[in-house]
Amino acid sequence: MRQMGQLEAAVMHRLWDWDRPASVREVVDDLQRERKIAYTTVMTVLDNLHRKGLVHRHKQGRAYVYTAVMSQEDHTASMLEDVLAQTPDRGAALLNFVEQLSSEEQVQVRTALAKFGKHGRQPRDPGDKE
Repeated sequence: MRQMGQLEAAVMHRLWDWDRPASVREVVDDLQRERKIAYTTVMTVLDNLHRKGLVHRHKQGRAYVYTAVMSQEDHTASMLEDVLAQTPDRGAALLNFVEQLSSEEQVQVRTALAKFGKHGRQPRDPGDKE
């Protein structure tokens, strides 16, 4: 999975935060609180995200509305998998990564691993933000 550009990420963060279908106009209006941006620019970005398979779209009236294909957490996990696939020693890469985490983040990793060890890979509740 390719990393997103800055504007693509800004658009995706809105779709993830809203967790509902959104029109180009809604995204433009929200982005314009931070910067000046053209409707056609956001329309192109959403079209590119659709082409990349990161958003679904469907017609609502005369316009499309867009929703994220996967959660932000699933997207991040997919990107981490892509990074790990680039090294022949995944264990060493993971160890180096964990060593850079804060103590609190290391506890979160241990908790997640313990949960995984007890239950194996389980379907997650979409509302579960752990």
